[in-house]
Amino acid sequence: MILQALTDYYQALAAHGEIAPYGWGQVGVSFALCIDESGALEQVLLVKTEQARGKKTVLAPQSMLLPAPVKRASNIEANFLCDNAGYVLGMDNKGKPEQTQKRFAACKALHEKLLDGVDAPAARALLAFFRTWQPAQAREHPALQEHLEEILSGANLVFRCQGTFVHRDAAVRQAWDAYYQAAGEGPEMVCLVTGETCPAESVHPSIKNVAGAQPSGAALVSFNGTAFCSYGKEQSLNAPTGKFAAFAYTTALNHLLADRDRVYRVGDATVVCWAQSGETAYQSLLVAFAASYSENDLRGMVEKLCAGQAVCYEDERLDPNMDFYILGLSPNAARLSVRFFLRNTFGGFLKNVQAHYARLEIVRPAFDKAETLSINSLLAETVNQHAQDKKPAPNMAGEVLRAVLTDTPYPATLRVGVALRIRAEQKVTRGRAAILKAYYLKHPNADVPKEVLTVSLNPESTNIPYNLGRLFSMLEAIQSAANPGINTTITDKYFSSACATPSYTFPTLIKLAQAHLKKMDNGLRVYYAKQLTALMDRLDEDFPDCLNLKQQGAFQIGYYQQTQARYEKKEEKSYV
Repeated sequence: MILQALTDYYQALAAHGEIAPYGWGQVGVSFALCIDESGALEQVLLVKTEQARGKKTVLAPQSMLLPAPVKRASNIEANFLCDNAGYVLGMDNKGKPEQTQKRFAACKALHEKLLDGVDAPAARALLAFFRTWQPAQAREHPALQEHLEEILSGANLVFRCQGTFVHRDAAVRQAWDAYYQAAGEGPEMVCLVTGETCPAESVHPSIKNVAGAQPSGAALVSFNGTAFCSYGKEQSLNAPTGKFAAFAYTTALNHLLADRDRVYRVGDATVVCWAQSGETAYQSLLVAFAASYSENDLRGMVEKLCAGQAVCYEDERLDPNMDFYILGLSPNAARLSVRFFLRNTFGGFLKNVQAHYARLEIVRPAFDKAETLSINSLLAETVNQHAQDKKPAPNMAGEVLRAVLTDTPYPATLRVGVALRIRAEQKVTRGRAAILKAYYLKHPNADVPKEVLTVSLNPESTNIPYNLGRLFSMLEAIQSAANPGINTTITDKYFSSACATPSYTFPTLIKLAQAHLKKMDNGLRVYYAKQLTALMDRLDEDFPDCLNLKQQGAFQIGYYQQTQARYEKKEEKSYV
């Protein structure tokens, strides 16, 4: 299903001329070897360009449309018109001269095979270069000296003749197209993507730009052990894919991953999305909506799409019924693991994300200006921000995003992660309270009734754990009022025990509160005494011996909402 969807996407982009044609691909190139008509090397040009990398601008290889590169590991196989110095010049810094000679010989043989008989000056000049070039004297060539160290480090090289890149010559391009389309050494099998009988690709092209994977690329489809193979088939022949389908799905996926503005990172997962029609406005809107839900124009468009109405975005008309795909990939050595692959209508995905934001909505501190919480900010609530590694658990990140996009219950690991951070830090932040509220709205339970899962404080709730949380917040306020600027509060010392074992902790805290009340002036003492008495009336005479994990969630929500209510700027407000 993944390969078929990507192949269809490739065909949609190809129809609009927005992706590399069959047999071609984008390759990062650092240098151009300028040769004359006789094949002699005259000059080496630096073709790198300034590119944005975050907030910085760096000099990076230029992306050029070149013949599709081969996939190689320890095997010797040359690329056409573009390769590293080991293949093109017969020299490198790997310390294996015999292997380097074989690489150059393979590159020379490939160009001889494809260009022999091509009636074009560029083709004749390139053949002359390979026939006259002497790898043994290459290091001493004056044209290479300025950039020799970088050339030897593995930079990609292309050829330029008479002021024009050789790979742009029409006759040379035609020779490559004829060769690529005719090539196919695999056995005749039924392609699982297209359903056609054709030579199957034993090794698929690499996928690049997945965070954490090998920079040279990783495989989405591969088999490297007998345990994964069947009927004696090796490599990717266990999942037979025709040459066109293998090229199409990898080219489409690399095209998606190369667009930094539309790639989303969640934990260790790299997430890409696409519409079946190939229009990029769908991707832009979903990524913007998933990252932030604050702009009024964006909110209005999403609401219309969720209601089944078409809207215009980036000068494109968006259809809420358009088939839409979301793919999450994670690194796994030289291979990629699929965290999730989801298919729905575009409007369906937006509706699910909108429902997620509604569940997260909770009263926020005055200093917090963010209207919504992104998925990454939620995941950060489960991590110690003082630790060296601030990444959330890999599996949890993918599970949370999948739950959001499919409108299914959140993973238990999210709730446990929040509980551990609250216990360790004695702190209930807006993000943690929002997670608790959203989690229990999708996991209904009698211990956490809907009456406590409100956006702001519910003073009418009779839930015991919820009111215990409110009581703890009130006791904290009494201590702060009696001892302004105190360094260590009851929250620092007693929050976890009060949350888990109320009968053990609260009697002590109430005695402390009585002592704190005596320190206040008469008016303030009467005010807090009334609040305290009203809250106590909502509780049983005896505090519970212990609260389970769900009840602790209600306690923490009550504590958070009562604390925020204390800071609301109103002259008169009833808290009970």
